[in-house]
Amino acid sequence: MEEDLETKVSIEASLENDFDTTSEPDTMADPFEVRMRFTSQLQHLNASATSSQKAASYALRYREMDEDLHSCILEQLERNSMNTRANIMYFIEHLCDMAQQQNHLDFVRMMQRDILRVVDAVAPEDGSGAANVKVVRRVLNGLQQKAILLPETLVEIEACLKERDTLPAHPALSPGPMNGQSGNTSITTPQSGRPNGIGRLDKRQIEQRIEEDRERHKRLRESIWAVNADDDAEFDRMWDEVSEVGEDDYLAAKEEAEERRQILDAD
Repeated sequence: MEEDLETKVSIEASLENDFDTTSEPDTMADPFEVRMRFTSQLQHLNASATSSQKAASYALRYREMDEDLHSCILEQLERNSMNTRANIMYFIEHLCDMAQQQNHLDFVRMMQRDILRVVDAVAPEDGSGAANVKVVRRVLNGLQQKAILLPETLVEIEACLKERDTLPAHPALSPGPMNGQSGNTSITTPQSGRPNGIGRLDKRQIEQRIEEDRERHKRLRESIWAVNADDDAEFDRMWDEVSEVGEDDYLAAKEEAEERRQILDAD
């Protein structure tokens, strides 16, 4: 029992050390171990912003291995299921944002260089990733707003995405390499109504995608309502939306006052 407790404490301490960006990276860290841990984090990303931030912090902690970690991102994008690819796409925005804040622009430059390859992996041109087209657009717009991507690049990519956004957007209806198989791997079990024998997502993956999309939409709605408490932006917006007071407003106010007076007299 004591050995199990010590092992658990050791593992928790190791994980906390991985995500501690304030501490100096281990100069003796094994590159293979760093790559394996980073790969594991990418494979276990979910809809929470925390998981993306932790993985981005880990990458920046070992920034001297940035080229190897960047190749790891591309590798996982091309090997995993479409759900995981969507999660990695959201992670890329967090990574570029944090890299800018910490003034480590190598990650940003490599992502700018390989953005077309990233898009091809997340939303392949064969239509198998049609459910991820909206994800790609949302992340690319976020990167453009942060001045990571040029507007011209966004226009070029959008021209490609229009041709790929042809299948039903729901992941349950999107055929293709959704079970961790590459785009060139065909499924041998034929299914009626499916070209090339490509099948649907399994039930677990469908439920996972629905839940993750629900979580992201929830956070998006929260951010829409967020306002800066230090300025009068919300007051100005409401003031602009209110119409000018007219004769009808005075008449309505007079009628409401008369109704209240009658209720008070009846009591």
